[in-house]
Amino acid sequence: MIARPIACLIAGLGLLAMTACATTPPAPRIVTKTVQVAVPVVCQPALGAAPAYPDTDAALKAATDVYQRVKLLVAGRLERIAREAELNAALGACEGSGA
Repeated sequence: MIARPIACLIAGLGLLAMTACATTPPAPRIVTKTVQVAVPVVCQPALGAAPAYPDTDAALKAATDVYQRVKLLVAGRLERIAREAELNAALGACEGSGA
């Protein structure tokens, strides 16, 4: 008596299993989306060439006296200060742009 319901249950499960294998899965849905991503860019400011500083070794050796040497050194220092200000401004612009 109990064997008959179990047999029906096994047969029903077998039919159910065979019908489950016969179905085809739905095709995958492909969706294309545009994603905007911020890309970091290296900041390369146009600095120009370094100036020809007047206090080179050759110019200092060729100076006739201490006064001329000091004039060359002061002029070179002033040009270096101006160049440093230019470089700092360029680097500050790069930092301010978020690059």
